[in-house]
Amino acid sequence: MKIEFNSEREFDIIAIGRACIDLNAVEYNRPMEETMTFKKYVGGSPANIAIGTSKLGLKAGFIGKLADDQHGRFIEKYMAGVGVDTSNIVVDQEGHKTGLAFTEIKSPEECSILMYRDEVADLYLDPSEVSEDYIKRSKILLVSGTALAKSPSREAVLKAVQLAKKNDVRVIFELDYRGYTWASKEETSVYYTTVAEQSDVVIGTRDEFDVMENIKDGSNEATVNHLFKHSPELVVIKHGVEGSYAYTKSGEVFRGHVYLTKVLKTFGAGDSYASAFLYALIKGKDIETALKYGSASAAIVVSKHSSSEAMPTIEEIEQLIAERSEETVTNQ
Repeated sequence: MKIEFNSEREFDIIAIGRACIDLNAVEYNRPMEETMTFKKYVGGSPANIAIGTSKLGLKAGFIGKLADDQHGRFIEKYMAGVGVDTSNIVVDQEGHKTGLAFTEIKSPEECSILMYRDEVADLYLDPSEVSEDYIKRSKILLVSGTALAKSPSREAVLKAVQLAKKNDVRVIFELDYRGYTWASKEETSVYYTTVAEQSDVVIGTRDEFDVMENIKDGSNEATVNHLFKHSPELVVIKHGVEGSYAYTKSGEVFRGHVYLTKVLKTFGAGDSYASAFLYALIKGKDIETALKYGSASAAIVVSKHSSSEAMPTIEEIEQLIAERSEETVTNQ
């Protein structure tokens, strides 16, 4: 099975939602209390995915709101510099600041993120600032779950989804659950379910799907059976080192395996996975191949210091797949 896209569209993908600053610890193997130096990168799941797909050669755009400050200008300049269209990024005029994420790298297995997300500019994107003319120029609208956490960003995303469906734009929902942004898991479940049921493709970890369904230890079968009663044609559920599974509405199941790599940190894997997976789908590759692209891209990013800046080229992804095709691959 292949997902069909409208080939007439100017943009391959337009992402909507969070763009912020990642401050990644330069000093490894120590707690944040003892970390004195950090390196600045652009962060935020939808921004990372727009950057990742642009670096792979797709035409990507972004809808979001940035603070009118040095961090906001850094984000816009960086995204434009890697080829992302920033014409629909809005500059906040009400004094809201850029979200910050400090990362701690104690070990490859023990990484944590300290987030500053109160009153941040990206959550103040207003529905009136979402352009139908812009969205209908794209094959895909990429929606990230964090943007649903607060109003008016929540309504802006719901409007964007509505406009995408009206204009034959595929809706891809990357769950991107960040608990500290939400009032409750019940609230998360309501809005995640609303968007997931209207999406064409839903991507997330098993834990994120559990949050969406407001259950513990949910089953993939129950998840896909529910979603396939609605719009989704493809559901991708990631299980960490055990690999990922892609389920199609027609009943096919595909298994993706992890490419072993020297892991530096764990964050960034999901965004790089989504970027390469979507690249493969847009380029008409089959789902099994798309899973390989996603896994290879994730393996590259977790071996490097940043998320956005480490997003690989298509040559790097295909080289890794080729190198490992002869090796025994451990289940992701």
